[in-house]
Amino acid sequence: MSVELPFAPVDSLIRGHAGDLRVSAGAAEELARRIQRHGAILAVDAAAAAREDGRKTLMASDFEGIVGPRDDTAPDRRGDLALPVAPVDRIARLEIDDRFRVSEDARVALAGVLEAYAADIADGAAVLAEHAGRRTVQAEDIQTYVTLVE
Repeated sequence: MSVELPFAPVDSLIRGHAGDLRVSAGAAEELARRIQRHGAILAVDAAAAAREDGRKTLMASDFEGIVGPRDDTAPDRRGDLALPVAPVDRIARLEIDDRFRVSEDARVALAGVLEAYAADIADGAAVLAEHAGRRTVQAEDIQTYVTLVE
C-alpha cells in the first residue's frame, strides 16, 4: 500500500504535539502510514453503513456513527484542518468498492477524525520518547504507542 498522505502536514501535526522534542522523518512517515491504514478501515465501515441504508454515497454521519459523537474541539470546517482533504478522499477510496462516492462533508469529517487520531498518537509517542530519555520522537515510538492502545 503506497502512502497517499503527504508527509509535510503530518510532520507539522506531530511536531505541534511533540513540544520541545525533535521528530525524526521516520516518525512522520510511520504516522502517515498509520493514519492511512486507519482511514481506509473507517471507510470500509462507513461503506457498510451506507450499503445498509441503500446508499452509494458515504456521508459525514457514516463516519460519526463509527467513531462515536464528534468531539467539540475537532475541526469541522475544511480550513481548520491540518490534513489536506484531497488525499483523505484517496485514502477513503483505497479499500472500498469503486461504486461508492465520498461526499465533501464525509471527506472533511474523515479528515477531522484522522487528525484527532493522529494527535492522540503524536501525544503518546512524545511521552514514550521522553520516558526513554530521548529528545527525538522516532518511528518506534509511534509503533509502540499504537500497539499499546490497540
